[in-house]
Amino acid sequence: MSQVRVRFAPSPTGFFHIGSARTALFNWLYARHTGGVFVLRIEDTDQARNSDEYLRLIYDSLRWLGLDWDEGPEAGGAVGPYRQSERAALYREYLQKLKDSGRAYEKDGAVYFRLLGDRHEVFDEHRKKTVVKVRNTPVVIDDMIRGRVERLEDEDFVIFRSDGNPVFHFVNVVDDIAMGITHVIRGEDHLSNASKHIELFRALGAPVPRYAHIPLILKQSGPGKMSKRDKGALVEEYRARGFLPEALVNFLSLLGWNPGDDREKMAVAEVIRLFDFPGVNQSNARFDEKKLAHMNMLYLLELPADRFVALAGEHFARRPEEAPAQALADPAYFREVMLLSQPKVKGIDELPAYTRYFFTEDYPVDAKAVEKALSRGDPKARLRELDEALRTADFSSDTKLEETIKAVAAKAGLGFGDYQGPARLAVSGTGVGPNLTGLFRVLGRDRVLRRIERFLGA
Repeated sequence: MSQVRVRFAPSPTGFFHIGSARTALFNWLYARHTGGVFVLRIEDTDQARNSDEYLRLIYDSLRWLGLDWDEGPEAGGAVGPYRQSERAALYREYLQKLKDSGRAYEKDGAVYFRLLGDRHEVFDEHRKKTVVKVRNTPVVIDDMIRGRVERLEDEDFVIFRSDGNPVFHFVNVVDDIAMGITHVIRGEDHLSNASKHIELFRALGAPVPRYAHIPLILKQSGPGKMSKRDKGALVEEYRARGFLPEALVNFLSLLGWNPGDDREKMAVAEVIRLFDFPGVNQSNARFDEKKLAHMNMLYLLELPADRFVALAGEHFARRPEEAPAQALADPAYFREVMLLSQPKVKGIDELPAYTRYFFTEDYPVDAKAVEKALSRGDPKARLRELDEALRTADFSSDTKLEETIKAVAAKAGLGFGDYQGPARLAVSGTGVGPNLTGLFRVLGRDRVLRRIERFLGA
């Protein structure tokens, strides 16, 4: 078998969609699994909608996800150029081949591809015009996921518009031939195009690549395919929110593919080892942002300290409106706060709000937490007892602080929990957060005592 060559062929006409990312990923995984070549090809013939900004976004998003391409823009290769806007001469050359063989003809300013078979005219009621129908045998698509699919092409179709520009079907096939693509992996919505493409491959005397039409991604609720307008549909949103690319790649790999067991969290090297078409589902996959958030949390928990702190710092710097200005002023203190919070947050984007009270005295107080903390026993009496003990407590370790609080509780005949709620509320304004002793240790004696006294005086 010749070396596998696959391609991802996006158009730079909009933001980078989750569906596009999943298509790129499946192509990349198959290339890496087989030792093949992953080609990036840019379908930029729509001059009115193309944008350099969107083109850069494609490159940046693929690199952020770790989907490096072997051939393509900014990588080079022997069968370039890799942007369709630079391949016009090649398209004219292949068009001439079809004209010379009698398989292309002009009509009403456009160029049509001529199907083989008996031809007869019929009046099309829907289009209100006479069209030529062709008695043709069905095209058999031997799809590596869908199995045997038959589709009938019974009408000549346009390959060059009246404005002189080639259509998607034509350039797609010509590029696949010229670039030696052996496997076409794309969304199931393109299955209806496959018969046209196979007719063109055969007419040009080229081998037909193997097709693998992957299941669609459905929106989170309700019917229909996920679109760019749906919540959670854009890759750059997750990047801006501080999601980890390895978590998103892991999640996307499981949208329509199953490794054969119940595993979900897998390193990309393991996904590459296991990925193949028998594991790809025929049924559509539903996008679940909660599941993605959970996956991201699992990766965050295992993230090395330096990388977690670095990602947090990048997010704070990128979103200054979400955090106090002084948050990044003391790198050592910032690191302590972030590592204390790492086991508790589901995403990097939660950190500014989650840690606000570490960096300023101007933090919100949760009314529900107040109601809950003040509803049991005599919380202010508990805080006064704690305030007294903390004046001489050892703040150097969580263990020492825990011993102090437990001693205060034992003296009053109470438990640690009787002090935890009121104390947390007094120093942070909330009922949730990092463990209380770690919270005290990082805030330090002066701030803890000052905040307790302020709360008692309120």
